[in-house]
Amino acid sequence: MSEEKRLVLDANILLRAIFGVRVRSLLETYEDSVSFYTPDVSFSDARKYIPVVSATRQFDSAAGLLVLDRLAHLVEIVDQSLYEGYESPARERMRSRDIADWPIVATSLLLDCPIWTEDQDFFGSGVALMRSA
Repeated sequence: MSEEKRLVLDANILLRAIFGVRVRSLLETYEDSVSFYTPDVSFSDARKYIPVVSATRQFDSAAGLLVLDRLAHLVEIVDQSLYEGYESPARERMRSRDIADWPIVATSLLLDCPIWTEDQDFFGSGVALMRSA
């Protein structure tokens, strides 16, 4: 019996899936063999930054929001009530980095799985990481 493969995505990976091709393609390719998760705040952050990034890339922000909505079918959004029990150890791991990223680390601790990120702040946090190739 094989072990379930899981990954926690941070907000920058969600944004790469919206504005790029490679990450979205990876999510679609592996949706049947990997379970993807993200804390609710990452989805909220992505929604907040879509108009900003869209403006700089001359991209239709409405189209970006539609892609984000479609991503909700590929990525399970984890409610804060599920990961908040890991807030203290997550904050401790991120104290010398970007403390605002604690929900991503807490979700990783909850699910005991790596974080898919391109954010250097997670390196050295003691959580397994995956980067886009």
